[in-house]
Amino acid sequence: MDNVAHTLENLHTETRSFRPLASFAAHANATAYEYKKAGVDRLEYWREAAQRLAWKTPFTEILDWSDAPVARWFHDGTLNACDNAVDRHIREGRGDRVAFHFVGEPGDTQTLTYADIHERVQKAANGLASLGVGKGDRVAIYLPQIPEAVVAMLACARVGAIHSVVFGGFSADSLRQRIDDAEAKLVITADGGNRRGSHLALKPLVDDALAGHPEQGPAASVEHVLVVRRTGQDTAWTEGRDLWWHDVVDPQPAEHEPVWVEAEHPLFILYTSGTTGTPKGLWHSTGGYLTGAAQSHRLVFDLKPETDVYWCTADVGWITGHSYIVYGPMINGATQVLYEGTPNTPHEGRWWEIVEEYKVTILYTAPTAIRTFMKWGKAIPQQYDLSSLRLLGSVGEPINPEAWMWYRRVIGGDRCPIVDTWWQTETGSIMISPLPGVTATKPGSAMTPMPGVSIDVVDDAGRPVANGEGGYLVITEPWPSMLRGIWGNRHRYVSTYWNHFDGLYFAGDGAKKDVDGDLWLLGRVDDVMNVSGHRLTTTEIEHSLVSHPWVAEAAVVGASDEVTGQAVVAFVIVRSDAHGVPSEGSEVAAALREHVRRQIGALAKPRTILVVSEVPKTRSGKIMRRLLRDVAENRATGDVTTLADPTVMDAIRGGLEAGRAD
Repeated sequence: MDNVAHTLENLHTETRSFRPLASFAAHANATAYEYKKAGVDRLEYWREAAQRLAWKTPFTEILDWSDAPVARWFHDGTLNACDNAVDRHIREGRGDRVAFHFVGEPGDTQTLTYADIHERVQKAANGLASLGVGKGDRVAIYLPQIPEAVVAMLACARVGAIHSVVFGGFSADSLRQRIDDAEAKLVITADGGNRRGSHLALKPLVDDALAGHPEQGPAASVEHVLVVRRTGQDTAWTEGRDLWWHDVVDPQPAEHEPVWVEAEHPLFILYTSGTTGTPKGLWHSTGGYLTGAAQSHRLVFDLKPETDVYWCTADVGWITGHSYIVYGPMINGATQVLYEGTPNTPHEGRWWEIVEEYKVTILYTAPTAIRTFMKWGKAIPQQYDLSSLRLLGSVGEPINPEAWMWYRRVIGGDRCPIVDTWWQTETGSIMISPLPGVTATKPGSAMTPMPGVSIDVVDDAGRPVANGEGGYLVITEPWPSMLRGIWGNRHRYVSTYWNHFDGLYFAGDGAKKDVDGDLWLLGRVDDVMNVSGHRLTTTEIEHSLVSHPWVAEAAVVGASDEVTGQAVVAFVIVRSDAHGVPSEGSEVAAALREHVRRQIGALAKPRTILVVSEVPKTRSGKIMRRLLRDVAENRATGDVTTLADPTVMDAIRGGLEAGRAD
């Protein structure tokens, strides 16, 4: 509870509150009746939400909780996720509506209607079938942020295959872990993507992943690699295994009947960091997940599909991209912007240029991005016409009040409501958020649980805390979009999420109820760090550092960072018998940072590496990361009486400047 308590002590009381504008509330999708309806009969509320989907076979049972904590929602109904996201719009006469305005980093663009997506997805589904991919097979997708990424996900859903999207920034080792755990039959990738003005190679990383280390051997489950030509760079080829997307997909007929699956059929596996260092393969069902994603998207973002242009800036490799680029918005018939590049390529006004050009009305992004724009200055967005914006969203981590106010004032012109959303890969859809037009908002607060969602804050004994107090954020009732498990490991699912408090799902985050009962998220209370909205574990980075021949021991903490929310700070002990260790700490740090980047990915690179002679440990040998966090954040060191050697903190602080290597 130390993290929670410390954060509570430093959380100032926020007195500002913004009521919904009457002009917005008059036309909002959500009304106060949403809360009342869900409060009267929660299951009936979710039944009505599920009936907004297109079902092949209507469901008759809402929830089966007899095998708790594994839920079965709408389980006797059948449907298809791709049919809901694409085909229904064709059937209902919306085929000519723009689905995506794609903007490539080099400046290339595509405008794709729902009819265009329908044609591409049917061809891709036939292409997958020609490679023997069918219901229940797993497909790893390792692509840049391009239309083929969306098409590949939907094509998998169309044939009943289970997609596992891997963010393109992950290393070959990380990709291999995910391929092996899911036993993927097919990998879909690209020759490369565009990143900060350069071509980023992807296919070589797939080749390395599939080849594996000498003691590991080749990936046995993968039969083919399907490669999208994006950059045109030279690409190594394995005959019989590697196939070009355009050779397999383009010749296929644009007719394919969706495979109808049970509501509980797995739709996707998405890997997230685990506290043991091994990524967790979280899997979501079809019917319940789609219900949560579509309902939350319609209410939280107040989508008016006939007139809105919606832009979620996340990558499809993360859950935000799954729920709020592919499934939720497409089910609701949204017109979206899909952007391949970074916020500052080719210039720092790139996002605002896109907002102006495509008349974006709804923007959903991360506090990290907002803080970066704050650092660059308000003069940049003020060069562009942002008057089309009518709603702003925040996701990925708690947003500090200063960034919230800057977002509202500079980007939203003091007229756009801000929906600060809390949810997780595990929850599948937004769990806490204001409803625009209904809920008053406070800078930095996610405010209230969504209708139909039951959330509380409890103390160490699992008792609800009073208003004004903090504790652990828990979910007290099952919800449709909840994860159904960790792939192939029910025991780990139960022990990870359900053993902390009897009968309660523990989210791993701390939270506070303010005096009004509104919720303030305080971040992780375990050793999972949140870097730019992406979850990384201390354990997996420590394992990477210790695998380097110079390092005897490593301890990693997440330290507050004004831009990324948290930054990785590592304390390393160099082996006394190591050969070739540079005398300069900066050279040691540079080599170790590059080592972590190769093994895990750029997101995991420590911001700071400190070479120390010892790390603080309890008498039982547990590293006291709380004390290291104090050092990393330049605070007075907390209680050291439980340490096996209390003088170790003096030694660390004494050698701090000499040993610092940024």
